[in-house]
Amino acid sequence: MFCIQCEQTIQTPVSKGCSYTQGMCGKTSEVSDLQDVLVYALQGVSFWAEQGRQLDIIDSEIDQWAPKAFFATLTNVNFDPERIIEFAQTAARFKNRLEQQVKAAALLKGIELPALSPAAQFTLPEGKEALLAFAPTAAVNRGHDVVNEDIIGLRLLCLYGLKGAAAYLEHARVLSQTNDEVYGEYHQIMSWLGTDSTDIDALFNTSMQIGLMNYRIMEMLDKGETDTFGHPTPTSVNVKTSQGKCILVSGHDLHDLEKILQQTQGKGINVYTNGEMLPAHAYPELSKYPHLKGNYGSAWQNQQKEFANFPGAIVMTSNCLLNPDVGQYADRLFTRSIVGWPGVAHIEGDDFSQVIDCSLSLEGFKHDEIEQLITVGFGRNALMEAAPAVVEQVKAGAIKHFFLVGGCDGDKAERSYYTDFTAQAPQDSLILTLACGKFRFNKNQFGDINGIPRLLDVGQCNDAYSAIQLALALAKEFDCDINELPLTLVLSWFEQKAIVILLTLFALGVKGIYTGPTAPAFLTDNLLAILQEKFDMRSISNVEDDLKTILAA
Repeated sequence: MFCIQCEQTIQTPVSKGCSYTQGMCGKTSEVSDLQDVLVYALQGVSFWAEQGRQLDIIDSEIDQWAPKAFFATLTNVNFDPERIIEFAQTAARFKNRLEQQVKAAALLKGIELPALSPAAQFTLPEGKEALLAFAPTAAVNRGHDVVNEDIIGLRLLCLYGLKGAAAYLEHARVLSQTNDEVYGEYHQIMSWLGTDSTDIDALFNTSMQIGLMNYRIMEMLDKGETDTFGHPTPTSVNVKTSQGKCILVSGHDLHDLEKILQQTQGKGINVYTNGEMLPAHAYPELSKYPHLKGNYGSAWQNQQKEFANFPGAIVMTSNCLLNPDVGQYADRLFTRSIVGWPGVAHIEGDDFSQVIDCSLSLEGFKHDEIEQLITVGFGRNALMEAAPAVVEQVKAGAIKHFFLVGGCDGDKAERSYYTDFTAQAPQDSLILTLACGKFRFNKNQFGDINGIPRLLDVGQCNDAYSAIQLALALAKEFDCDINELPLTLVLSWFEQKAIVILLTLFALGVKGIYTGPTAPAFLTDNLLAILQEKFDMRSISNVEDDLKTILAA
């Protein structure tokens, strides 16, 4: 196996990447290799989907399925080899279907097709052993022995960025947001990555193309969420538990949470959110359910302890799954959609009766804890409504700086930086936050500036769109470039969604971003130097020095 797509990847003085029998995430070499074959098969699907578009052949079923299958290879999503093989087999069927249609249409119109990429010619082997034997050919770092490491790094930057965009595209699809142009662009990029280009300029430009495409996808997702569940409003959320039977919903999928809330009405079951589901409490169409009791636990890396102590059923709707056998709760864990773990019950469709029955059979919480409230819900609409008051306080000198502190959380000790940074941020600054990185500090007290809360929880990782909208609105109000605002982004990365959001910010021209706690292992020193030169990207150092530099600018 070779996997280098997330922060927890193994790094030694002589090698980078998980390349042993098991990755740091718990993914086996077998699953890793099968996922490489799946990605290669998907590049073949995209080749024929792209050619089909030249001949007015658009298969919506394939368009909507392909990013979903790609999502299954994201960090901490699917660890089940049989499910990965099923995805690969479906990819083979879809590739053959498109290939036959495209060749027939080209022949009819007398059009000569371009040279086929290796992935377009690929025939999926039959049987697990044959798939594993082919895996070295499909490895994401294929050609590393003859290709410059900077080229490999740029290919991976594009591949992992596109993987993050595919995840958001699937989140949008679940909420009925699809776009033929975006799917076409996705296929074009995915197909091109299957050609193993060695053109540095083309690879870099493609990474920017992925960033801009993802901006459109985040807009689609924002529309899907707000059209379906209403605009988030500032809402107090209890982060302590109540007596009674219970279900915990983790991941990112608000659609699944709504179905669970609908199906548990009147059954005496309290529903809790976990991790990136915390922002759900701010959506009117979800908060209207009185048995949506609160948020339990913190960020994903703590789930093995927190899930083990949760006395009810648990549903993992999307990425951020850890080995449930460690905490011995696999028998009350249920996976959805692209998520999978061997031996764990998987739910197809929208019937959550298995989860409900499991919850009713368990003890639940015996007592009420003393209530502790935090505020969430500063999404796009709420931020835009607050913008005039914020502008007034800026002009009055009461607000002197904005910090966006957020991103992925993780278990490295260096991540205490983000807790310390927010604690030491000047009292005349506002702190926006999003994604699970906020669990480092979102229960702390920050006070307000003339009625404006100093900590504004923007939502999930995909809600970076909301923060961008606020920045654009402020830049328009002050008639300046976004980089001239007293705004500093201090971001933590972990996996591919964070990578694509960074590409989106770069593509939009945002500069001076602080990132950490470590640089992605697939980015070479040369590539980091290029990003620093083009975008003034900075690595975090220590809070005192970083704040001094930021505030002196």
